[in-house]
Amino acid sequence: MSTIEKDLPLDAEALKRELLRKEEELQALREEVARWEEGYEGVRKRDVSFTSVSGREVKPLYTPLDREDTDPYEEALNVPGEYPFTRGPYSTMYRTRLWTMRQFAGFATAEETNERYHYLLKNGQTGLSVAFDFPTLMGYDSDHPRSLGEVGVCGVAISSLADMETLFDGIPLDKVSVSMTINGPAIILFCFYVAAAEKQGVSADQLRGTVQNDILKEYQAQHAWVFPPEPALRAIVDMFEWCSEHAPKYNPISISGYHIREAGSTAGQELAFTLRNGFEYVERGIARGLDVDAFAPRLSFFFDIHNDFFEEIAKLRAARRIWARQLKEKYGAKNPESWRLRTHCQTAGVTLTAQQPENNIVRVAYQAMAAVLGGTQSLHTNSMDETLALPTEKAVRIALRTQQILAHETGVPNTIDPLAGSYYLESLTDELEAEAEELFARIDEVGGVVPGIEAGWFQREIGSAAIRQQEEMERRERVIVGVNEFTEGSGEIEIDTLRIDADVEERQRARMAKLREERDDAAVQRTLSALTEAARTGENLVPRILDCARVYCTLYEIRYAMEEVFGAYREPVFF
Repeated sequence: MSTIEKDLPLDAEALKRELLRKEEELQALREEVARWEEGYEGVRKRDVSFTSVSGREVKPLYTPLDREDTDPYEEALNVPGEYPFTRGPYSTMYRTRLWTMRQFAGFATAEETNERYHYLLKNGQTGLSVAFDFPTLMGYDSDHPRSLGEVGVCGVAISSLADMETLFDGIPLDKVSVSMTINGPAIILFCFYVAAAEKQGVSADQLRGTVQNDILKEYQAQHAWVFPPEPALRAIVDMFEWCSEHAPKYNPISISGYHIREAGSTAGQELAFTLRNGFEYVERGIARGLDVDAFAPRLSFFFDIHNDFFEEIAKLRAARRIWARQLKEKYGAKNPESWRLRTHCQTAGVTLTAQQPENNIVRVAYQAMAAVLGGTQSLHTNSMDETLALPTEKAVRIALRTQQILAHETGVPNTIDPLAGSYYLESLTDELEAEAEELFARIDEVGGVVPGIEAGWFQREIGSAAIRQQEEMERRERVIVGVNEFTEGSGEIEIDTLRIDADVEERQRARMAKLREERDDAAVQRTLSALTEAARTGENLVPRILDCARVYCTLYEIRYAMEEVFGAYREPVFF
């Protein structure tokens, strides 16, 4: 008697016959595949490495045998919009509403970036995404000595509420969704944004959008931090708490794998490290005493979409499944909105090449299609010239048109999860999920996320993966078109690039001098002192920072008021 027969009750004859029939079919398929493999082994193959960008071996053929240990439909797929959301977070997906089309934009001063935003909205963009300059990312004012030479170069300079007001002049913040890529001083820029909305007559409960605010991945990969981990995590949970009550439509964090992948990680590492960071934020919120269902529905994600088409699609599908299961089973969330992973995606900046930059248009188009087939809710497409400089209006328009052609001409959004059931895709989704679970266990072995950061474990894992990929390219085991193969004419193409005026820093400094001269100094000192005391006592920081913003305290002044209590982070040296 077979194992199947032993496990069934004697009166389940119909079910027994059906299971035996399936077993016979699988055995026949095994024999058929074995015959195919014999013929395949005798054929000469192309002399290339059949692996994914992440180094994952890709089999020559995928069949139901690659998933025979599970019932893929009942256990993993189900239907879109229902647990575990493998096929998409919403039941109708793009049949009801297309993804939000964003372009990451910011340069020079708030006035110039405001002009670009109006241009993008006029050309059909449906959401804004703010790129800040490096001083802002690090919490320094434009007139701080450490800002010298960097003001407005890689993004827009925002040093106070006055700059934020100018940035969104004429843009109704109750109607336009805004994403802000800022982490170390995120709570400060968020308060500038809320205060700017107030100036428009828009209350916080009307705001839609996201602030990145993912400090853990900064320690792991990006390095734009201000405070040490524990006070930085406290500020993030303060935002969870405040937004749950005052800004329920706003996402107070975008848990980001993008920068982890850009630093050189594999797709599996990006998936695992991002989700494990997300679980850390959930645990911190619960430890604060917050109901998980009060803040988890507003946690959003941000993934990189790299060159390996199917691996990227499978990554997004696996992410939704893992998040749903953990939130429901481990963290006890009862609201399906807490289980539903929603994500913004961006095409991979690290794949853009300075050689033959027009090739980047093609790379970005394929990556964008992978993001949509993976079920993203929001998408930024990189411009072809971003590896050379901040993008020109022409390059931005091409990148936006790439999304619009995908949305309106290809037919890809017409059906939901069109690649579901692909033996390769489903097997790859399972494989990535299993790899993530293995990495979760390894993170637990090193003590968790913060101890892993402090010991340099994440940094070493990402660095090792980056070295492998670089070596593969240098050995020409992985072809990069125009870089290590097909290089004819690489030096002949010239494209216009955006140049930042040399007087941007001077104009910004003059603007700040005028601000300091005209504001109420007594109110500035009073609110900053109250903020320092709140940092010391454990009071929620958001209301105190909002008070500072409203009287035009500057970014660095607010940072320093907290730094007196929290200290500043200095990265240990790792070998």
